[in-house]
Amino acid sequence: MQTPGLKNRLTIAAAILVAIGSAQAADAKTPSDAQMIASAMHAAPARVAKDATIIAMGADGKMRTLRQGSNAFTCMPDNPTTPGPDPMCMDQNALAWANAWMAHEHPPAGKLGMMYMLAGGTDASNTDPYAQKPDSGNHWIKTGPHLMIVGADPAFYASYPKSADPDTGMPYVMWAGTPYEHLMAPVK
Repeated sequence: MQTPGLKNRLTIAAAILVAIGSAQAADAKTPSDAQMIASAMHAAPARVAKDATIIAMGADGKMRTLRQGSNAFTCMPDNPTTPGPDPMCMDQNALAWANAWMAHEHPPAGKLGMMYMLAGGTDASNTDPYAQKPDSGNHWIKTGPHLMIVGADPAFYASYPKSADPDTGMPYVMWAGTPYEHLMAPVK
């Protein structure tokens, strides 16, 4: 029997993966569970990843638990259909923030969260939270290994650069001026 908290974490994570294009082509080779676990564990520091719940999208489009964890983090493997390595690991508040983003709702107030993407990142719009591909107005950027602080008070973000075309080698605010603004902090 799954706990309500785990069920909510799985539902939120499923929405995230679906939204970022996690469905693999029918003819694509699906990595083994062991490969997906190894990929997911590269998202966060070893001490976080070793006790995190690891989930992945099943062939049926539903989230499945590859390994039950014992801490508040949920990690997901790289999405092979996106450019660059993008496994991620999030705490519970970051999952709630991401769920709000996917639902086009305001993130929960007072819920500071953190996400790790230490294996790298993917290309994304720095200005449009819902952009799926580059165009002339959405300031497409390439991120590297980073962590994200989400759900902070706007005053927290005020001291960081909010340029549409930031220097991604230093901390900056992504999606500035939207309910989903968050700090991107490179780690390499």
